[in-house]
Amino acid sequence: MTVLLCFSKIAVAQEATFLKLEDALEAALKSNSNITQARLEEARATAAFKQTRAIFLPQINVSYTAISTNNPLNVFGTKLQQQNVTQPDFNPEILNHPSAIQNYTAKAEGHQPLLNLDLLYRRQAAYLQTEIYSLQTRRTQSHVSFEVQKAYAQLQLAYEVKRTLEEALLTIKSIHTATTNRYTKGLLQQSDVLQAQVQVSTTESLLAEAVSNLYNTSDYLSLCMGKTPGILYRVDTAYILTPVNSTDIHLPENRADFKAIQLSIDAQEHMINATRMAHMPRMNAFAEYMFNDDDALRFGSDSYLAGIQLSWNVFNGMATRNKVVEQRIVRNKAAEQLHQQKEQSKLELNKTKRQLQDAQFLLQQQQTAVVQATEALRIVQNRYLQGLVSTNDVLQSQTLLSQQKLYYAQAVFQLTTTQLYLQFLTDASNE
Repeated sequence: MTVLLCFSKIAVAQEATFLKLEDALEAALKSNSNITQARLEEARATAAFKQTRAIFLPQINVSYTAISTNNPLNVFGTKLQQQNVTQPDFNPEILNHPSAIQNYTAKAEGHQPLLNLDLLYRRQAAYLQTEIYSLQTRRTQSHVSFEVQKAYAQLQLAYEVKRTLEEALLTIKSIHTATTNRYTKGLLQQSDVLQAQVQVSTTESLLAEAVSNLYNTSDYLSLCMGKTPGILYRVDTAYILTPVNSTDIHLPENRADFKAIQLSIDAQEHMINATRMAHMPRMNAFAEYMFNDDDALRFGSDSYLAGIQLSWNVFNGMATRNKVVEQRIVRNKAAEQLHQQKEQSKLELNKTKRQLQDAQFLLQQQQTAVVQATEALRIVQNRYLQGLVSTNDVLQSQTLLSQQKLYYAQAVFQLTTTQLYLQFLTDASNE
């Protein structure tokens, strides 16, 4: 049952969709969920910045109000607004006990900001927020690109594992056939046949697991590209990036995430200045134009009011001073976070450099090991055909060769992903 399942999966794999790395990166940068969310945050920050245009633009409000009152003060005032006061209205009896009056007011109000220093600093802070989210989007794109390339390399490894196990299975099956023939002739014991059969079953199980890993890795790659899982991909053969001299690689100061934190510090500084400027005088202009009439369909009495207001919050119970202290603490915390992140990145960079050297050395060792294991299997197979070694010996040699090939494929994967991670750590692209 396991064998049938294994080969059915292999048959499906032959119908896989071919995917180039460039196409995978393009799809991920376009549709990856993390990048989409980062762009939405960037758009939200831009919309919030546009709201600060209100500190320059006038505000206009139009209203229409209908009232009915017999309050003495309101009645007399309403008559004045309607420009309808007559001599009898000054009669004390009428003043104290007026009849109800109706008034319909159509009014247009306008406010024009003139000088609000604190709002200017808040606008600058809002603009920096748009830059911060833009940098965060850029860093997210860099991370997604790294994840896609890593998943692509992992899929290449999975195909290499599958190919190696398929080759091993063919060899082991041939050994099993030869062992069975020699057992039939009475040249070997049944235990030799059983050993070969166990090796065949074990390799088939590993092959089935390798095919499943193809699907798992393909699903993750689909997730990175923003596509629905379930598509099996074929990829280019495994590749090794151009060797780099890690001693010449340094941590860039203008990496997107570093710049984003630095801009957040600058934005906090603007907010501190805005809080300070709240103590400075404000100047704003205002105006209103209205119609008052006792008939809803007429606009008989018009009037206007215009002026400039200068206001100054001289003392607000030390709230502003304490707010500045709080904002300074937030700014200093962000500065400490930036320092800590840079130090952690330096440690990670040094660690990755050492891992790169280890991966390069391991790859060279595994290349030699595969050559040696291949020659060893050839020698043992020749001796086995001559009856000079046991079935167990040739099976062990085959197992050793398969292991060395798998180790070599893993070494290629490790070197590739280490170089990719090194590129991610030192990515200072401003694209």
